Amino acid sequence: MVSKKLEFYDVVEYPVITEKAVDLISTANRLTFIVNKKANKKEIKEAVEKMYAVKVKSVNVLLDRKNRKKALVTLAKTSNAQDVANKLGVL
Repeated sequence: MVSKKLEFYDVVEYPVITEKAVDLISTANRLTFIVNKKANKKEIKEAVEKMYAVKVKSVNVLLDRKNRKKALVTLAKTSNAQDVANKLGVL
């Protein structure tokens, strides 16, 4: 069975706005998103780069206690997570 590739706008569902997630923006240049459970790291990276015009260094994923897929997206030094967070209304 061949799985259908997700479109970039179907990958990222919404940003995480917790104290820890906001702290990671300024300290680690990292954004946190809840993403589609079917999305893989490559699709998440491509979606974030297209949606927010940034360069992604790495993506880490985990399932949280509410069984949501959470993506921790570290941006390259040339991109600023605080700028993206301001556009999203996180900060």
